[in-house]
Amino acid sequence: MDKNFFNKIRILDGGMGQELLARGMKPKGTLWSAGALLEKKNHLLVENIHEDFVKAGADVIITNTFATRRIRLRQNNIENKFETLNKVAGEIAKRVKKKYPHILIAGGLPPQNITYSADERDEKEILNNFNDQAKILNPFVDFFYFDVLSSIKEISIAINSIKMFEKPFLIGAHISEGTTLPSGEKLSDIMKNIESENLLGLILACVSPENFQKNNEEIKRINCPFGFKLNAFERTKVIGGYTSNFKKSKSGNPNEFLGQRKDLTPEKMAEFSQKFKMSGATILGGCCETRPAHIKKISELKE
Repeated sequence: MDKNFFNKIRILDGGMGQELLARGMKPKGTLWSAGALLEKKNHLLVENIHEDFVKAGADVIITNTFATRRIRLRQNNIENKFETLNKVAGEIAKRVKKKYPHILIAGGLPPQNITYSADERDEKEILNNFNDQAKILNPFVDFFYFDVLSSIKEISIAINSIKMFEKPFLIGAHISEGTTLPSGEKLSDIMKNIESENLLGLILACVSPENFQKNNEEIKRINCPFGFKLNAFERTKVIGGYTSNFKKSKSGNPNEFLGQRKDLTPEKMAEFSQKFKMSGATILGGCCETRPAHIKKISELKE
């Protein structure tokens, strides 16, 4: 693909996991979005959501693989389905692209341990986890998307894990609050510590519009296309951590402990997006609780 793809305004899709729940999918433990891949009857639901984001104006859809990492499947006693579920996610995305050839598919590679927390495990273990998932997704995707990573260590390892596939990548770094990654590092430190030959751009992933605003000046100084995937959670940093709260959740829905904002209407999110576009952002999209209606309003900013 063209490595300058994100040099002009491009629209990413919205939040798959929360959209699945909003459309009636019954949660299974902490599987979240991966639950939709377990039963064939739910595969069409995933496909329809991908398609609805495309119809709303998305140029890129991301594979439904945020919760198909090994550790999440292990927690739910179905690690033996790791290859099957990741392959199904790739196949579903490919079916959508067959109907809409102009779109690109991003292979979503999530944090391989705990969400919104830096992965302190051995580097080889992290690399193997990323590579195992990337290997399955590779035949289906145009590029890889590092989805909501929380440290430079993870980002660097993720880049190394996909080298063999010779495909470009988009970095989705996460900041829960303030102006540093959960690891304590600054956004500007990322470019000093990674190989950027196949870098398509850098976005802040699963952040509030207000938190993107706090980091807008710093991300502008990074010499590559930049942007965001905005969420509509009330918070992404919770006492006790994401995983322990998810395990205790009665509903199996993260908004039980992260909260769901009612003020971020499609129009309001588009207002924020317009403001960030005017500051130079070219990669515009949504994350959790961002629905096709939000993406439709954001996509109007391409005009």
